[in-house]
Amino acid sequence: MSTNGPTGHGQNPYEGSDPYGQQQQNPYGGAQQPYKQEAPYGHPYGEQQPFGQPGYGTPPQQPYGSPEGSWPHGHPQPGAFGGSPVPGGRPLAPIGERLVARLIDTGVLLVPTVLLYAVVGASILYYVLAAMLSFAYEAVLLVTQGGQTVGKKVMKLRVVDLGTGGKPAEGSLVGRAALYTLPNAVYCIGSLFALLNVLWPLWDKPYQQALHDKPAKTVVVKES
Repeated sequence: MSTNGPTGHGQNPYEGSDPYGQQQQNPYGGAQQPYKQEAPYGHPYGEQQPFGQPGYGTPPQQPYGSPEGSWPHGHPQPGAFGGSPVPGGRPLAPIGERLVARLIDTGVLLVPTVLLYAVVGASILYYVLAAMLSFAYEAVLLVTQGGQTVGKKVMKLRVVDLGTGGKPAEGSLVGRAALYTLPNAVYCIGSLFALLNVLWPLWDKPYQQALHDKPAKTVVVKES
């Protein structure tokens, strides 16, 4: 009988191997790969991302707000906290103050209108002449007074060009005055149009334009 034990008895199956980096013999067959410790998220230890830089798969943040120039028709976008959308930095005129300005203008025209009614009476001619009187008042003052009537001067309001914030062209001011006043020459229908025209700024966004502002490309602002 041999005094030697079974083959491999008393021997380390991993004999001659380094458990920390050298290839080891796997008792179950095949070579065991050295143990490697990797940093989470795919970054090796010792390399840190600078504070505030995108890392670990986080996409870069976009600046708050929309890009400049995204507002329709090339106009700057209104400020998020009530900034003026009108070039020149002046705020839009409050609708209540615009109404008061119109009432003042109506008061200015009251005396000549009453005199006209006393002369021609309630006739088609009266409506035509009254509309022409209002048109002359509106057009002459807007052109000569830099976009202001008496009522707008009192309330510190002004009609300006929507694109530049400056004085509109004379043709635009005359057309604006015509669309505001001349429909009143048509009995009943003119009054309905005038009512709709006055109420339109209540829901018009973002410039609170009346109907007669649309073709003229004007807007009413508040003077400082």
